[in-house]
Amino acid sequence: MAEAKLIDGKAFAAGLRERVGKGVAELKAAAGSTPGLATVLVGADPASQVYVRSKGKMAAELGMTRFEHRLPAETGEEELLALVRKLNADPAVNGILVQLPLPRQIDTSRVLLAVDPDKDVDGLHPINVGRLGSIAPGALLDFPVPCTPLGCSMLLADALGPLAGRHAVVIGRSNLVGRPVAQLLLRSSCTVTIGHSRTRDLPALCRLADILVVAIGKPGFVRGDWIKSGATVIDVGINRVPAAEGKTRLVGDVAFAEALPIAAQITPVPGGVGPMTVACLMYNTLQAARRKAGLPFVAV
Repeated sequence: MAEAKLIDGKAFAAGLRERVGKGVAELKAAAGSTPGLATVLVGADPASQVYVRSKGKMAAELGMTRFEHRLPAETGEEELLALVRKLNADPAVNGILVQLPLPRQIDTSRVLLAVDPDKDVDGLHPINVGRLGSIAPGALLDFPVPCTPLGCSMLLADALGPLAGRHAVVIGRSNLVGRPVAQLLLRSSCTVTIGHSRTRDLPALCRLADILVVAIGKPGFVRGDWIKSGATVIDVGINRVPAAEGKTRLVGDVAFAEALPIAAQITPVPGGVGPMTVACLMYNTLQAARRKAGLPFVAV
């Protein structure tokens, strides 16, 4: 059997960013409105700094207005909530991203709850979680959806076309990826099973999957012989492991070399799901700005 076709998330994300950029220009022309993205970073975590910087840079490249707020690690919860309320009330801000994780003294759930659901471009507010959980099959995603799951669903639709009737197995039940991915697959009329750390005989469950989405945070966890021949594999994992000469490299949650001769299609790590996350954040910000301007939802 030939090796699996690689699902090129980097290329798809570049195309999505281009379409979002055109959408920003069209919004400016039609409504005189510029999408505004506010990022909030508390503390100096190096990875979070990189993520926030890349998001701000991309927003600017796409013609959006960016509002960056950097707060010291000792910032109190009430001070952060006051900033969120200020951003909620600012008409120039269409999207609010509070970078996680937050310092221990801050209740993350309380902060996420404080964000205006219409500006919640991460899709983590309970109202948006409920919208996704109750969405009808095939209904428009005209509300913020978590960025990584949205990217996964876009890649699957591009790779496979209609997903109806396929058996999808999602490994991982987190609120950030596993559960929203499952809801998006249900919206596409897949038959969906969620596996996790307490699932009995997880390898046997994986072998039933036409679509296998793995988001468990363990390098090489899913072995090649767990995969059904001809399956499509979406590897959400990003794990840093030791490499030669004291360096590190990024690997996914799937044993990639073992999966290649078995799967029909697979996302590489890096270059698969990862680039989609920031692109979908820009997509969500554009959609939020369109809603604010009273324009109908248009997928880009």
